[in-house]
Amino acid sequence: MNSPSNGFKKESDELANPSSSPLDTISPEPKKGPLSFLSGSITSLSFSLLSLFISKKIVLYFSIHTPNYSSPIAQSIASGFKTLIIGISFLATFTFGFIGLGLFLVFIRSLIEGNKDKTD
Repeated sequence: MNSPSNGFKKESDELANPSSSPLDTISPEPKKGPLSFLSGSITSLSFSLLSLFISKKIVLYFSIHTPNYSSPIAQSIASGFKTLIIGISFLATFTFGFIGLGLFLVFIRSLIEGNKDKTD
């Protein structure tokens, strides 16, 4: 009565036997090294700089091309759209920068831990 008749496992059965997953027994995932963290950090920080450049261009564009509509509803929608686009562009800048900074700190930590393992 515990096994369902539709062929799917119950979630509680998987939690009880975590070693029954076929992916775990095939091959363990290789450990990430410092070079992987550094390349990820450089990539993310470069995307952050690119996003910052694009964000500045978007702000410049919207400040030069102000929307002038006769309808107050259209003016409100245009203002909201402008705010949304500018906010998303700066959110992308912050996200890429924060991820890049975090990966760089993990890179430094992996170098320090690597030196501790060699001295022990």
